[in-house]
Amino acid sequence: MKSAKKRAAAEATAQPGAAVDAAFDSCPEPIRAKLLALRRLILDTAKSTKGVGRIEEALKWGQPSYLTVETGSGSTIRIDRVKAADNQVAVFFHCQTNLVDTFRELYPKLSYSGNRAILLDAGKKLPEAELRHCVALALTYHLRKRK
Repeated sequence: MKSAKKRAAAEATAQPGAAVDAAFDSCPEPIRAKLLALRRLILDTAKSTKGVGRIEEALKWGQPSYLTVETGSGSTIRIDRVKAADNQVAVFFHCQTNLVDTFRELYPKLSYSGNRAILLDAGKKLPEAELRHCVALALTYHLRKRK
């Protein structure tokens, strides 16, 4: 039997595009639409943020994930629906960083889950400016720590 770590690594390397697309396709509307909007926001933010480089999209823990493999500039970002809520999606960040604490200070009106996620209502408009800033901070997390 494969260990969970080996299964996750195999999941992330075996046809990541198809696996990620299947994860999105398995979600009901409007969850899928909101997750796809978040995907676009993350990829667009990565392109326009200095020092990030190429982003790899993979499936980690069954969730679409965005990694800065080319430069190592940032912390992994994951997106998924919130299993305990019918109409919520989340942008997940590594819980051992101070990212969500920083986001809370900058944007206290956003909704959070502990030290790991920003929660969003799938039926409401995305707070794009705030999310772009949070995503840019996550994608450059290691760059700031190196200075």
